[in-house]
Amino acid sequence: METQMLRYTLEKLEKLGHIKTCTKKVDAKFELGAVLRYFDNEVPIIFNNIKEHKVPLVGGLYGNRQIFYDLMDTNKENRIFKFMDAIANPKSVRKISTGPIKENIITKNIDVKKLFPIPTSHEKDSSSFITSGMLIVKDPETNDTHMAVRRFQVNSKTNISALVSGASPHLRKIIKKSEENNKPIECAVVLGYDAEYLIASQISSSKYGLDKHKVYSALKGEELEVVKCHSVDIEVPAYCEIVLEGEIVPNKKVVEGPFGELMGYYGEVAPNPVMEIKTIMHRDKPIFQHAFPCREEHLSNGLIREAEMYSILNSVVDVDDVNVTVGGGCRLHAIVSINKNNEGDGKSAILSSLGSSKDLKHVVVVDNDVDIYSCKDIEFALSSRVQGSDDIVIIKNALGSGLEASHVYKGLSDKIGIDATKPLDVDLFDRAIIPEYENININDYF
Repeated sequence: METQMLRYTLEKLEKLGHIKTCTKKVDAKFELGAVLRYFDNEVPIIFNNIKEHKVPLVGGLYGNRQIFYDLMDTNKENRIFKFMDAIANPKSVRKISTGPIKENIITKNIDVKKLFPIPTSHEKDSSSFITSGMLIVKDPETNDTHMAVRRFQVNSKTNISALVSGASPHLRKIIKKSEENNKPIECAVVLGYDAEYLIASQISSSKYGLDKHKVYSALKGEELEVVKCHSVDIEVPAYCEIVLEGEIVPNKKVVEGPFGELMGYYGEVAPNPVMEIKTIMHRDKPIFQHAFPCREEHLSNGLIREAEMYSILNSVVDVDDVNVTVGGGCRLHAIVSINKNNEGDGKSAILSSLGSSKDLKHVVVVDNDVDIYSCKDIEFALSSRVQGSDDIVIIKNALGSGLEASHVYKGLSDKIGIDATKPLDVDLFDRAIIPEYENININDYF
């Protein structure tokens, strides 16, 4: 259905007034990324005039919470329940014989760098990188579809290397088995997808054991239509823009990096598996999808982490909402809002939050009168409801995130929880309000 994948997304963004078009000629090396970064990767931008390329590029698609909500027809209040319901109730996928993605099939003289405007983002990046590529493989034991956003370093015309970090135990297990059997893994890299596809990709295969294409169908409210690839036994969305087909070569790795990573640092350099491209399929007049590092896939990952944290906290305290913050890389920091019923609820929320993920480093727990999406409101709670000797919890030398520089340097992470809730039944901490007029539409007055 043309209600699926990128082109429908662009139509919707246009109607919502969320998209910009860049007509000035830009260089895919550095300049294009500078434009996306200027808007903090929160504004979708189409680049129609890229030096040495005819294929347009769209970036910054999914770096803004409100855009995510608008595209998925949800809101801040309902999004957690929408995601949890899709995980609990996956829906069927529809296989069709052909689709727009098969309008062009290239099997000879492949040169991925000439075909598409693949950007180089930072000064010390080792190459140009495909940053929005959705790697798809089949689980050899269950035949379920495993997909996840990977970055791909371009090594040659047909050779790209995929970053497979320790945060991907399921995929690492599949790769390890292929290396033991010296058998290549058939795979595909999909570009040109929608918000639901990105969210579905962030659900943990090892934790939930789900076919992510079926989770997409549940999120979208309609069956995902897929077609079989031309040269590998993999199904891909019929309405996506570009598919790179090939194999992950067993026992062959190429040094990957450096690459400007999460939190604005360069990540570690290490050997990573390589993919040999056999075939490229693309739609007529394809649009290349790009995510300037590191926002879009991390925001979607943070949204799923919020749902998981909410579920864990909900069995311990009366939780109102969870914000895994963009400033903390959508994994290192969280703000938790609770309806405090007992003294000690704040500390219980801290312990449950920090135990929900090894990546989480700092958590602040506040009352439900604090807007957890407002830095100003969070500062208000920290400044007026916290006494360090009573309200700060420190756990030394715990596991941390390999994407966080101080953890990489030390090898361990100290965890901090701050209880910024007010004492129960103490009027001193009640906020002054304007009755009936706390939320007004200022445009009505001018």
